Amino acid sequence: MTSRVLTLRMDGALLERLAQHAAQRRMTLQDYVVRALARDDFDQRFRASVERTERFYDS
Repeated sequence: MTSRVLTLRMDGALLERLAQHAAQRRMTLQDYVVRALARDDFDQRFRASVERTERFYDS
């Protein structure tokens, strides 16, 4: 898998909170943010799949 660069601009307070959450989990800030984004992406895809299944069986 290739990696690419994503630059984010965020509020300093949010950055500090994210860094604290990452430190509590003994993760780098980068790893913490990537994992959070991947988890959110999975949740959205799972929800969409459930909705499609429900529509299929309701038809």
